Amino acid sequence: MQWTSGKNEVTFESEGVTLKGSLFLPTDFDPTRRYPIVLVTGSWTTVKEQMANLYASRMAAEGIPALTFDFRHWGESGGAPRQYEYPPDKIQDILNAVTFAQTLPFVDSERVGGLGVCASSGYMAYAAGRDARIKSLTLLAPWLHDIEIMRSVYGGAEGVAWRISLADTAKEKYETTGEEEYVPAASPTDARAGMNFPAEFIDYYLNSNRGAVPQWPNQFNIMSWRPWLEFDGTVAADDVRVPTLIIHGENAAIPEGARKFYARLTAPKEIYWMPGIQFDFYDQEPNVTKSAWAAANHFKLTLQK
Repeated sequence: MQWTSGKNEVTFESEGVTLKGSLFLPTDFDPTRRYPIVLVTGSWTTVKEQMANLYASRMAAEGIPALTFDFRHWGESGGAPRQYEYPPDKIQDILNAVTFAQTLPFVDSERVGGLGVCASSGYMAYAAGRDARIKSLTLLAPWLHDIEIMRSVYGGAEGVAWRISLADTAKEKYETTGEEEYVPAASPTDARAGMNFPAEFIDYYLNSNRGAVPQWPNQFNIMSWRPWLEFDGTVAADDVRVPTLIIHGENAAIPEGARKFYARLTAPKEIYWMPGIQFDFYDQEPNVTKSAWAAANHFKLTLQK
């Protein structure tokens, strides 16, 4: 294949499912060199054309090749059911993306990093803890919930139980009829939505000039509620053994989760706090430039030959 600077479209397999990705290469890309590579994953319910591609392009601008991809069930990738947020599949897809990245002729297989944004920070951390091929980690605006945080976000034990009941009903329907039930991924009016917040708060997902890109259908498979609510990203820290940078904001989403993760982490670690709400880290300045620079610098230091 002819590799060129900028964005290259790629395809690879994950447990028999075809995943579509984008590989971002530096402006001065030289196919005879051996480079580190960073896998970049975005927030839950998203596709690569949102914040993942933005940060991957920034890594490439710093001279580091970066790979994004649509997880199975999402975007251009295969896998049924659709728009299904299932953490075990996403973690496995990351590991299979590492396998693919290591086959690239210009990649040094011993210098692979992972950059997870928002909810995929937890997935990336689990992947790094399970697979020593990931040598460095950056968690950017990480959404890392445990049971206590989850209940505080989703209306206490009653709110959690209600969402799980919705998921179980939808799953029974799917297994019986094959019919999938969707609600909006982001909505200011639908309480069942993945993100049910005031419109001005979730503008990133509602604004076509920001994250409401054509490739993203703003759908959330309601079966997702159980696996999402039962996922605990904070405990992933226990198995992480690689240098880790956390970039977050006190006014961003659940900073307490980042603090809990950081406290559990025994690997070399650093945490960088900056102003801004969660969605500022997705596409707003100066958060994007500052975060990208900090992440790139972390990878340059920790993925040296």
